[in-house]
Amino acid sequence: MPLVRGHAIVADDFVHPADDAPLPAEGNVLLPAARFLADPDAVLSRGDKNNGRTGVIWPNDRDVDDLVPYLDRLAVVALVFPVFRDGRAYSQARLLRERHGFKGELRATGQVLRDQFVFMLRAGFDAFEVKKPSDAEAFAGVAQRYSVFYQPTGDGRITAFRRRLLRLPQGARP
Repeated sequence: MPLVRGHAIVADDFVHPADDAPLPAEGNVLLPAARFLADPDAVLSRGDKNNGRTGVIWPNDRDVDDLVPYLDRLAVVALVFPVFRDGRAYSQARLLRERHGFKGELRATGQVLRDQFVFMLRAGFDAFEVKKPSDAEAFAGVAQRYSVFYQPTGDGRITAFRRRLLRLPQGARP
């Protein structure tokens, strides 16, 4: 599956071991939530020993508060869009970025559609697993199409209203 990160198609440097497969001795791993939560300290200490990074695939029907104790040690949180009309992962992304201050990679996986890229960026996602290579190729154009927004969100961009306020002289009102 193509991975889009930083407006480019990149190789995924995380392996996705099967549920019953042993964890690789070295390298980066992206694990399902159930496997990660079965023994998070052991999984995270594995990465500490071999310089490997750890990520978790988090379903949209699980509370992100369960991840909070581990966020500072996770490199990636992949939030799942099981169907395109299920937007719970948007809320999870905003909570992780805005409330919990997650600074790692926030990856959208599952039914990631090109017409939702801008909304996903605004919610705080910075990497996308897409099904079709053509969607990956179209991403850069979609991401650069819009530069000013009215609503504040998890991507840290300044809103149009705030931009206007910053251009006003001291003490002036809009």
